[in-house]
Amino acid sequence: MAEMNQEHARFNMIQQQIRPWEVLDDQVLGILEQVSRDQFVPETFRGLAFADTCIPLGNDQFMMPPRVEAKLLQALAIQPTDRVLEVGTGSGFLTACLATLGEYVISVDIYNEFTQEAGAKLREAGIQNVTLETGDAADGWRDQEPFDAIAITGALRLAPEAYKQQLKIGGRLFAVVGTSPVREALLVTRTGENQWSTEALFETDLPELINAPQPQAFTF
Repeated sequence: MAEMNQEHARFNMIQQQIRPWEVLDDQVLGILEQVSRDQFVPETFRGLAFADTCIPLGNDQFMMPPRVEAKLLQALAIQPTDRVLEVGTGSGFLTACLATLGEYVISVDIYNEFTQEAGAKLREAGIQNVTLETGDAADGWRDQEPFDAIAITGALRLAPEAYKQQLKIGGRLFAVVGTSPVREALLVTRTGENQWSTEALFETDLPELINAPQPQAFTF
């Protein structure tokens, strides 16, 4: 019965939260049906796995609402040959989705407990094409290989210039930029060696990435 209830909750999540937010990509909807979000939610909040809410992970960090995760996946349009960088592993759910869609994912989190817990959940789910690393990636990550896609799961005050440089030409970057309580989700696409285009996707708010670069204070 519990499994049937979870399946019903997943169905409602897709039909009542995600589709109305104009996430209609069949591949994205299929991944959200395939990857068990409830397996990545802390046990205490397992009943909220498919609810339209942020779920606490500890350390003042949260899982994004499902509709925001779905928008991110649709915007990045991950291809089977894509190598992806994720900044902010969190629960590992979005990591699992990116890895299922793409060729390989490098995911980094500043909290070692998140890295360890996500690793265990990914192994349990049979997902192997992921490297999990622990460190401060607020202003770029030491792995300098160019990526097809970059997902930054914490908010930033400033545009992520360091990460724009880590995109391949044609690569896409998702970031939420601005000041709380209303920030803007952006899709940045590298169109040339020194050229990028930026598309505003929607307004939202997320906890700021730990140690995110801050605007310089105005002084007289």
